[in-house]
Parts: sequence; structure tokens; C-alpha cells
Amino acid sequence: MARWFVINVPPWLLLTGLVAVIAGVMAVVQAVVRHRFPRLKQGGHNDVAQFIFPVVGLVYGFLIGFIVLVLWGQVNSADQTTRAEGAAAVQMARGRSVFGTAESARIRQSLLEYGRAAAAEWPRAAAGRTTPETENALNRLYGTYESITPRNDTQRAFLASSLVSLKDLSLARTERLLAARTNTGPPLSLWLVIFLNSALVLGFSVIYGSEQARMHYGMVAAVSVLIAANLFLVTELAYPFLGELSTSPEPVNEVVRVLSSPR
Repeated sequence: MARWFVINVPPWLLLTGLVAVIAGVMAVVQAVVRHRFPRLKQGGHNDVAQFIFPVVGLVYGFLIGFIVLVLWGQVNSADQTTRAEGAAAVQMARGRSVFGTAESARIRQSLLEYGRAAAAEWPRAAAGRTTPETENALNRLYGTYESITPRNDTQRAFLASSLVSLKDLSLARTERLLAARTNTGPPLSLWLVIFLNSALVLGFSVIYGSEQARMHYGMVAAVSVLIAANLFLVTELAYPFLGELSTSPEPVNEVVRVLSSPR
């Protein structure tokens, strides 16, 4: 479900929706609680709440911080994989000049085809799916290098280096696709823990006794916005190749820019 929201709902709309829904629901709950349990306004239980609420808040903050740290690490790992793919292709593009004119032109054309196909494939690749065009472009790139016959030691050295870069490119692409395909976000058990802790924080803010209704509603609204922002952050970071905070295809696009720029 969270993956569906990341794919289909703009980030600003998702954040606005979470804030509106959580704050709206908590305003209704708070109104019902203040109406049905008027003694809570007197704050006789605040001493107990002041003891428990910091503990709940501390556990909640630690939990969200830990989850965000882990998810951010996944995004950084995805960035590194994509950059490794792009860097390998750029290295191959810059080393093609040591070969003959015809061979250099074939390498350039093959790399351009792969770069453009990989960039066009990105929306599908973000979910771990490939396109025949990109697979065929990668196979042609392998064929181009395998057809080169080096004529001196410099070409032999660069050919060996380019084949290593090609292997690195292919490996990085495979890792990127596997990571996108197997990443399904936090498991249900983790979501339940997040929701439970969020409910505890909101619950304690609602039952906190306060004679001043406006101040109490404002406090609950502030806590609701905080909870909504944290849920938004976890949702956006849960999928390294999807959403506003995900890795981008810029390293792949850089290959096309390098090969398209005049030498």
C-alpha cells in the first residue's frame, strides 16, 4: 500500500493528506474525549502523564531515528550502485579515443544506445523490471568490445581496462535491478510497531489535562503534524528507487552527455 502511494501520489499531496487526516481525526477524538470525560480537563492525572509521556516520546524518537537511519543507508547504497554504473560507462567512453576511428565510432554508438535505453528504462527499472531494448543494447556493447583487435600495447591495455569497466557496469546494473525488485519496503510488523508508537504519543497528548481548550487543541495539532511528517519521511525513504528522496538516473544520463558533447 505504501509503495502505491509513493508511485501514484505526489510528495506534497501525500504529506498534506497525512497532516490533514491525522490532525483532523485527532481533533475529532480530542473533542469526544473532552466532552465525555470532563474530569480530564482538571489535570489530576498529569503527574502520571508527565512521567510516562517522556518515556513514550523517547522510545518513539529513538525508533523513528533508527528506522530513518537504516532507510537512508539503503538510499545511499542505491546511489552508490547507480554511480558505479554511470562511472564505468563514462570511463569506457573516455578511453575509446585510443582505438581507431571506426572502432571508436562503434564504441561511441554502442555506449550511446545503452545510455539512452537505460535512461528510458528507468521508470520500469525503479520497480526492478527491464526492457528488451536495454538488454539488447548491453549485449551489443559486449559484442563491440569483443570484436576489437588491438594493434599495440596501449590498445591492449585500454581494451583490458574497458572490459573490466564493462563487467563493472553490468554488475552494477544487475545489483540495481535486483535491489529495486526485492525491496518491498518495511515489513508489516515494523509498520505495526510504528503505528502503535505513534498512537501512544497521540493518545497521551489527547488525555493530557488542560482547562484551556485552545492550547490543548494546538498541542495535539502540533503532535499530529510531527507524527504525519515522520510517517511521510519513512514512506518516502522506504523505496530507494521511487519517490522524491530516491536515487536518480543522472549517472546514466551523464554517459549520454559525455558522448554527445563535442570533443
